Amino acid sequence: MSFHLVVTVTALLTLSGLAMVLSASSVASYTEDGSAYSMFNSQLMYSIIGAMLFYLAMRLPVSWVRRLATPSIGIALLLLVLVLVPGIGVEVQGARRWIDLGPFSLQPSEVMKLVLVIWGAHILTRGKTMPGLLGDPRLRLGFVSVLTFALVMLQPNLSTTIALAIIVGALLWFSGLSVKSFAVLAAICGALALVLGLSAGYRVERIQSFLNPSSDPQHGGYQALQAKFSLADGGLFGRGPGQSRSKWNYLPNSHNDFIFAIIGEELGLIGCLVVIALFVLFAYAGLRIMLRSADPFLRLLVAGVTAWTISQAFINIGYVVGLLPVTGLQLPLISAGGSSTTVTLAAFGLMANAARHEPEAVAALRSGRESRLPKLLRLPLPEPYRPERSGLVGAATRGERAQRAQQHMRRQRAEAAARAGGPRSGQVRGSQAARESRARQARGTHGRPVGGTPYRRGGAAPGGSSAKHGGAGTPGRGDPGRTGAGARRPQGAPSQFQRGGPESRKRGDRW
Repeated sequence: MSFHLVVTVTALLTLSGLAMVLSASSVASYTEDGSAYSMFNSQLMYSIIGAMLFYLAMRLPVSWVRRLATPSIGIALLLLVLVLVPGIGVEVQGARRWIDLGPFSLQPSEVMKLVLVIWGAHILTRGKTMPGLLGDPRLRLGFVSVLTFALVMLQPNLSTTIALAIIVGALLWFSGLSVKSFAVLAAICGALALVLGLSAGYRVERIQSFLNPSSDPQHGGYQALQAKFSLADGGLFGRGPGQSRSKWNYLPNSHNDFIFAIIGEELGLIGCLVVIALFVLFAYAGLRIMLRSADPFLRLLVAGVTAWTISQAFINIGYVVGLLPVTGLQLPLISAGGSSTTVTLAAFGLMANAARHEPEAVAALRSGRESRLPKLLRLPLPEPYRPERSGLVGAATRGERAQRAQQHMRRQRAEAAARAGGPRSGQVRGSQAARESRARQARGTHGRPVGGTPYRRGGAAPGGSSAKHGGAGTPGRGDPGRTGAGARRPQGAPSQFQRGGPESRKRGDRW
């Protein structure tokens, strides 16, 4: 169910984004290139590349993903350095955030989001690889994160820095960081974000326009006011697909940062609620995979991708409706953006891969109960999770290690009992007194069968013979060997399904 839910939500978000980009970008595309479909064609091309990455991410073995984590973080940091070099990085509106690759453009900060999730989950689940502070995975994650934040802020790009900080916070929280430590880190990051927000004039202008958009309706508060006008024009059911008036150069970046306002204008409140419901379903799928997965690495990876996607959607929708200052974060898979679309689809592919590695899913797929979609996609069978020696750090690590130790001891006891012909897993041996009591009941009390009348309908009396069957009895015991209708087993004697019987020897039971 988790796999199908992730695939369905991904497909619906991607198709919805393509439809809205086609509508919202038509005027801007015709103004720039003379064609109403230039931006849509670019977004379609990036979506196709992202779909290929989505499929590749679903097929990748988890071990390969972990092997690629360390080289990927080095490459991503190198790209963040190269984008700052004049002649390599492309400067647009005072920010140097893109690398020109001919027909394509790459935004390294978007790539870093996914790489940081994979690498952070990898090192946190490996545990310490060397003694001392240098071996602490949290310190290594903190060092690389601070370096990443600094490189992104040099572009400058505060909104992406906030998104990266949310990813790191999610990884630390779900890896078992204490509430006190997490609160201290959150307070420090919040204070730094406030200082950085007040350090540039255009950021101060955005904060002032958020607090009072009407104070500067033609400059600082123009976008926020036009977005609200667009939502108000849409009403409950909207003006209809393609009928937006704000996209006629009334609302800047209507196909990108403020595409949610175009959704509200053309599709109304109903369309906005449908988009929000898709992100809620995605969050539910992420939580479901985290709770059901047995691999700590996949749990952290899904936590990072889910926190990244949902927080970015919340921030984008928040500043469009006026609940947050304008930051420039895009609406995942809905806003136009090549690097954002391809990287997000690759991340969703890893989530679908993690859903296929749930223990119940692995058991179902390996038993032949595979649905039509994985067969159609020709996906390989997932490998069952095999825990490593090192677990998560911190409080979560102690719980993981204790649980694994208990499971290992239970398996060892079950294997030893099976080799010795002892009780199966789940059976509990009684105390010595209980075993002696059962032995006395089987022999009979003081040499007599339990109950005093072991035979009925012609059964042999102790020391005598049966009048009906003519068999000789054994003093102090009934004869369990008689099988006629007139013979009845003594109450304490073993039957073929009890100790010593043929069925017990066949099954290997001891008791």
